[in-house]
Amino acid sequence: MDIRELRYFAAVYRERNLTAAARVCFVSQPSISTAITHLEAELGTTLFIRHKKGVAPTASAEQFHTLARRIIDETDAARSLFRRPSTKTNVTLGLMRTLDVPRTIALLKPLTARADIALRLVGSDERADARIISKSVLRADEHFVALWSERYVAALPPSHPLALKEKLRTADLAGVPLIDRCHCEQSEFFRRNPQARQTAAIAQSEDWAMALVAAGVGIAIVPEGVARGNPDVAVREIEVKVKREVGLAYRASVPLPDALKDLVSKLRKQRRKPAGQRSRARGKS
Repeated sequence: MDIRELRYFAAVYRERNLTAAARVCFVSQPSISTAITHLEAELGTTLFIRHKKGVAPTASAEQFHTLARRIIDETDAARSLFRRPSTKTNVTLGLMRTLDVPRTIALLKPLTARADIALRLVGSDERADARIISKSVLRADEHFVALWSERYVAALPPSHPLALKEKLRTADLAGVPLIDRCHCEQSEFFRRNPQARQTAAIAQSEDWAMALVAAGVGIAIVPEGVARGNPDVAVREIEVKVKREVGLAYRASVPLPDALKDLVSKLRKQRRKPAGQRSRARGKS
């Protein structure tokens, strides 16, 4: 096994999807599949079980992930130890508050891994070289490179009566205590079918929203990535198909730093893959 295979394994473990892992690693989906197959053959065990929506890690993968993560981190630390000091380019990146942690980590890794970059993070409404935002708040003078699309779901306390339903309607939430977020696009959900709303709290961040849901304060309408993998909340589909497209936005009139040029180039290459290749990749994930 080599370090590249371990990085691909860690990405699949995090994303729970081969195609998504390929996207964050900036490689083709077959490259990810081949790496996982090699690892499974070398370790003599199955690491992931394939299903319709992606993959699920086995007990072997859970055990191996701790070791793989340690090897990856130590390798990166060793490289940094002997890396010559260089003149660093300041790069300011604006992040919207509603990004989930795993995707944020995957987005920042290509930048933090570079010794020639001094990365500074600010809010999405502050001055920055580029922004990671929802397309709905794109400015007229900005280019946009799509990263992913995700739907909105309802996050509920596991013991809430509405958790007995597989899908929620807006009518189900009439009079139900809700967790609002001052920066969220969830208003689109209620705008399409207005019902009486009862706001129980306003959360300043997604982590706070999930904490308040888990504590039983109310229900939150959140991006699926925020609720995914949170063991303390129940997640249910909503009848209104509200989605958001998240991407990298940058001003057309201002030259990008080289590091961001490289990132944009890689993202565009991913988006330009032939439709047939993307379809095959989705079918294998």
